[in-house]
Amino acid sequence: MKGSVIALGQIEGREVAALIEDGVLQDLALEQDGFATGAILRGIVGRPVKGLGGVFVDLPDGQSGFLRAPKGLRPGQPILVQVTGASEDGKALPLTLRVLFKSRYAIVTPGAPGLNISRAIRDEDTRRGLADLASEAMTGADEELGLILRSVCEDAAEDEIAEDILSMRGLAEAVLGDIDGAPELLVDAPGPHELAWRDWGDVDEVDDSPEALDHHGVLDQLSALSRPEVRLDGGASMWIEATRAFVAVDVNTGADTSPAAGLKASIAAARDLPRQLRLRGLGGMVIVDFAPCPKRDRHVLEQVIGKAFRADAGEATMAGWTPLGNYELARKRDRAALPGWVA
Repeated sequence: MKGSVIALGQIEGREVAALIEDGVLQDLALEQDGFATGAILRGIVGRPVKGLGGVFVDLPDGQSGFLRAPKGLRPGQPILVQVTGASEDGKALPLTLRVLFKSRYAIVTPGAPGLNISRAIRDEDTRRGLADLASEAMTGADEELGLILRSVCEDAAEDEIAEDILSMRGLAEAVLGDIDGAPELLVDAPGPHELAWRDWGDVDEVDDSPEALDHHGVLDQLSALSRPEVRLDGGASMWIEATRAFVAVDVNTGADTSPAAGLKASIAAARDLPRQLRLRGLGGMVIVDFAPCPKRDRHVLEQVIGKAFRADAGEATMAGWTPLGNYELARKRDRAALPGWVA
């Protein structure tokens, strides 16, 4: 099935949104319990953690967050924070002081002044028109409020963009003026259907029919994600298994015994690994045991895996080869792992 589709639906009464390109699941949003990535909260600064360069932050409902490298904060001080990712059970939520107010067309950036337009918009006349629109909509705003216009603005109506800017500006001004008080959720994270509309851009089709997830093969692909084995071209495979300490990936050639089998299997695995980690909600340290191939071919794998992760939306750091011949990387865990109700 060619083209891009957003499929919206529910599984066991929970919202699900899926982005499919040419029949392959590329991104996934699932309804979560607790505070999801993007939620903005008022928290109370807790105790510093020596050696880790951060502090714990008291959040609503008795939850706790962790803020790295804070400066000038004192215990008991109320602060505005935003959730930046998922945490494992029993661990504090990762937080940031760089709060963003994000919608489909506009992102308001407190503490980062300036009017910016997505570099994906190249037409100079369009950029000038958007710059004028942004300047008018932000007239009178606090000097510390910045604005980013997103790439989907290129084909959007001016009145829709202006309305979106004003809405995000008003929300930002209201929240920034509500700093004092006990821990409280101020802006909830978007639900899966809202996130799909906000972040996944324009697609060929949006299907919200009752059979959308099944019709576009999402349910079968979700079932496959619940298993560690990933089938690759040519009979090769990789196994992805998460432990408490790291994610282990093992690449196998299968029945292919040709001299190039190891390199072919490893290249296929490297290209698909970012998508697999993203969809499974896995991150942290990742150790890959590629299929056997000559050391002289390692630079090829380095190029392939580096390119694959640069094209991925998540933040990743390539650490390189270990003395035992494995490949290490670290990927930011920006979403929760697949819950049991998905499969």
